[in-house]
Amino acid sequence: MTELVLKNGDSAVATLRKPEALAELSFQHGAGRLLVLKLDVTKPQEIHDAFSEAVERFGRIDVVFNNAGYSMLSEVEGAPEEAGRALFDVNVWGAVNVSNQAVHVFRDVNKPAGGTLLQVSSLLGLYAYPTFGHYSASKYALEGVSTALAEEVEPEWKIKIVLIEPGNFGTSAISNLVRIPPHPAYTKSTATTTKVREWVKEDSFDTPADAGKAVAAIYRIAQLPDPPLHLVLGKDAVERVRGKAAKLLADIDRFASWSEDLDAKA
Repeated sequence: MTELVLKNGDSAVATLRKPEALAELSFQHGAGRLLVLKLDVTKPQEIHDAFSEAVERFGRIDVVFNNAGYSMLSEVEGAPEEAGRALFDVNVWGAVNVSNQAVHVFRDVNKPAGGTLLQVSSLLGLYAYPTFGHYSASKYALEGVSTALAEEVEPEWKIKIVLIEPGNFGTSAISNLVRIPPHPAYTKSTATTTKVREWVKEDSFDTPADAGKAVAAIYRIAQLPDPPLHLVLGKDAVERVRGKAAKLLADIDRFASWSEDLDAKA
């Protein structure tokens, strides 16, 4: 995303835990257009400082691409609590704290006010997979917080929020996957969780979709004057979400009559 922003003539603030990873990019573009900052989103003060430095350098922030996060492979029953809490510290609280700073800058610092907050959720924030229960839960939480936030911001602030819900793309995220050993009750070769674990082996993980093309789509959505709240991205994601939506509607219709006589009696 940073490379695409710079290629298109925009300025960028890239934040990451290991700034040296962008040393070559920094050398190519210089400090006038690219500011690289060390940031761990589990540390609120670092978030505050990063936004302050960005504003000091460029005067305003128009788009925040809120994409810090990682995943965990584990049955719900087998996930250590400390591992689940650490995941939520990054995927939920880190994302929430970045969101709060973004809204503050869009509303109170930018002149004129306004900005776009791109929240990187996941297909798994709409369609939970087995062995990814805690990761899915963290993205479900981000979906809920972001949906509420989109309703809370006042129209005159001109703040747009987009939930990016990508499916399976070829990125380096698999290298950051925390792998918890299987719970003893889920080790049969025919178990659903066993099949998923086989699928996400480092040497066989199938990632058919192009991450570069996904980034281009996300960049494009940020340019729209009236973007959607939800951007389901990737053929696999579109198929899964459509299937879930159809099942949800079918369940609602099947039992809608159960709600007809629930009015309070006078």
